[in-house]
Amino acid sequence: MQKILKTLIGGAILASTLSADIARVEIGAGAWSHTPSGEVGMVDVVGQSEQTEAYAWALVKHPVPVVPNIRVEYANTSVGNVAGAMSLTQYDVIPYYNLIDNTFWMTLDVGLDLKVFNASMEDSMIGMVSAQTDSAVFPLAYVRTRFQLPLSGLAAEADVKYIEYSDNLIYDARVKLDYTFTSFPVIEPGIELGYRVQKIDTAELFDINMVSDFEGVYAGVMVRF
Repeated sequence: MQKILKTLIGGAILASTLSADIARVEIGAGAWSHTPSGEVGMVDVVGQSEQTEAYAWALVKHPVPVVPNIRVEYANTSVGNVAGAMSLTQYDVIPYYNLIDNTFWMTLDVGLDLKVFNASMEDSMIGMVSAQTDSAVFPLAYVRTRFQLPLSGLAAEADVKYIEYSDNLIYDARVKLDYTFTSFPVIEPGIELGYRVQKIDTAELFDINMVSDFEGVYAGVMVRF
């Protein structure tokens, strides 16, 4: 009888652990404070002060074999100079696989980031302003790693997206700490604080050379289901 009870209890614990690990939804949003630098159209980005702009993300992890998990992200950035300004809205669609999934508190994901830039530009010309829009899509390699401090809601995480080909170089890297409040049933809220560095070197937008760097602290809230 004791063996049966131990087996049932062990099976229940294992089933609970598996269900927590193989299916999950996470959503987060916050603000990124960064200072742009670089050049647009061979004109240096000047007079740029620190900017605070919104970001958001979500991921869905499921137990279906072969089919990748999915993560989506949104961020807004902008640069300017004496000749005008460019606003870049970024959308990332990331199908990924878990190579290590919370094994000994470690997680490792790899995937492909389809980074979409929707750009709008205003050119100032002798008292006149002309507006244009353009878009481009870049496939970036994606790697994410995470370490969950045992018996705690505190975790450290880092991810990198990168591509370099022809005259294009784009990378987007982040490191963060987050804390999840695990005392709530079903829904687990949390907070995150990190640092993000991004470089965009391309002529795919408006057929002009753009070399821009964005880096700074970000902070937000999140919720896990």
